[in-house]
Amino acid sequence: MTNRPLSARPAAQGLTRRSALSLAAALPFGTSGLAAFAGPFAALAQEPGPHHAIAMHGAPLYGPDFTHFAYANPDAPKGGTLTFGVLGSFDTLNPLIVRGTPNWWVRGLVHESLMARGRDEAFTLYGLLAEGVEVAEDRSSVTFTLNADARFSDGEPVKTSDLIFSVETLRAKGRPNHRATYARVARMEETGERALRLVFEDAGDRELPLIMGLMPVLPAHALTAETFDRTTLEPPLGSGAYRVAEVEPGQRVIFERNPDYWGQDIPAMRGHFNAERIVYEYFRTETTMFEAFKAGVFDIFPESDPARWTAGYDFPAVTSGDVVKEGFSDGLPKRPDGFVFNTRRAVFSDVRVREALVQLFDFEWINTSMFHGLYERTQGYFSGSELSAVGRSASDSERTLLAPFPDAVRSDVLEGTWQLPVSDGSGRDRALLSEAFRLLAAAGYSFDGGQMSGPDGQPLAFEFLASNREQERLALAYKSSLDLLGIDMTIRTVDSAQYQERLRRFDFDMIQYGWFQSLSPGNEQRTRFSPESADVEGSFNMAGIREPAVAAMIEALLAADTREAFVDAARALDRVLISGTYLVPHYHAPQSWVARRARIRHPETTSLFGYFTDTWWVME
Repeated sequence: MTNRPLSARPAAQGLTRRSALSLAAALPFGTSGLAAFAGPFAALAQEPGPHHAIAMHGAPLYGPDFTHFAYANPDAPKGGTLTFGVLGSFDTLNPLIVRGTPNWWVRGLVHESLMARGRDEAFTLYGLLAEGVEVAEDRSSVTFTLNADARFSDGEPVKTSDLIFSVETLRAKGRPNHRATYARVARMEETGERALRLVFEDAGDRELPLIMGLMPVLPAHALTAETFDRTTLEPPLGSGAYRVAEVEPGQRVIFERNPDYWGQDIPAMRGHFNAERIVYEYFRTETTMFEAFKAGVFDIFPESDPARWTAGYDFPAVTSGDVVKEGFSDGLPKRPDGFVFNTRRAVFSDVRVREALVQLFDFEWINTSMFHGLYERTQGYFSGSELSAVGRSASDSERTLLAPFPDAVRSDVLEGTWQLPVSDGSGRDRALLSEAFRLLAAAGYSFDGGQMSGPDGQPLAFEFLASNREQERLALAYKSSLDLLGIDMTIRTVDSAQYQERLRRFDFDMIQYGWFQSLSPGNEQRTRFSPESADVEGSFNMAGIREPAVAAMIEALLAADTREAFVDAARALDRVLISGTYLVPHYHAPQSWVARRARIRHPETTSLFGYFTDTWWVME
């Protein structure tokens, strides 16, 4: 069964008249839903005054009288247990700090945000803890009015003092992305009994009000700022639909739905969080995890191995119909994933060396020999979306943005003719080997005695740090190509805790890594790619990118006040990142593959973001 995203289906209940007309006009353009931002819809601006929602550009898709999101079933039955498998381990229940390896799901199940993201649109938020939002015309401030019914699970009301505490604590002791973003709040003003106005230090970032809407709200009466950044397995207190009921360190976390959850009738929550219990079972290896799924230990298995998807589902539960295989489509950019170069290391400081190593990744051979030919190559950082620069010549607006940085973008990338190399599928394509050799020679390397050596006579050698057997297997396939040119890549596999600690300190030469992208990239791009995050431990700038043009394109992205300007800035950013050659790009599946127990059901409509297990339920 294949599930199409909402954008390919009829307009949903509760759409504003203008938004529905825009969506309907977009349908003939296919399933991406991106055309919904074209024409008159993109020109719409939210009128002054408190609103039920806020959109990054244009008007919200759903009007103030909407009752639920179209991808959620408001009549879904409540009850039962939904169990997930997780690869790795955990040693803390606080996912908001740098220290430790957390159970990430505490963030959505226990800690709620002021607003909830609508998954039918690029970036729109709807009321949750905050029932109303008002944004200054220049977006220099935002005012949130709390829902009078909002409660923490101990019955205490959510107050503006909790919002103030959350901002102050997270910008002092939170993760780097929280610290950097919340530090831009210049002051906070209580404008009413339940209203708080956040004033920003500048008005250049149009996304900042929305980012603040996604802030996790912490209970000031139950936490101490001084100890907030310490790891803990103490069940946290939040306002969300679930409470932590049981913890087995490193092995299992059990959440139970709060029967008195205050937000169960909020439109943005209807049809969400239907299971009575949600369990996360941890496994050391993916092989063990799959065997546990086959044995019925957990209920949903997102499949990432095309070989297993093709030939590995022949066990009795599939034959009997107790396990169902499905493919889900979405309209999102494909995740830029690959072997990331740590450019902080001297071995990868020369872009020509990095370009040569890209030439030696034989995707066609790997795809056929390891993945049944089911994968497609991921081109750039917003592949498969309107934000991608690949195959498109730069517009006049893009060229204007890039003009101050004449050396930041390759000419073929600027003109839209750049593509990743395509091999003959042999695993030893002479043309690609020759091009890699040419690039290395231009960088001062020479081949002698079966070894590639640099100008200083030192071998071209580096270590690949792996966290699991699957990464190790792919690295070994890559190594076979590197060996042909005498490049020495050693592979080291470490346990989850050591791996996370080395990533936090950027203590690696090369890793396999990827960043999930959305249709509305924004402030998160700073912590991934901007020079300001290159030396911040715990940031997601794994490559150590220090290119000034990247920072400038991110700022243009954040300042864009129309969808057209936003797309131009995103494409310009794509061009700069591609030209920097910061990773050996990998591949993506044409759909999201998921196997589930037949008793686990989901709505017929899939969101623009793809499948969303928060809206699934259990048939007992």
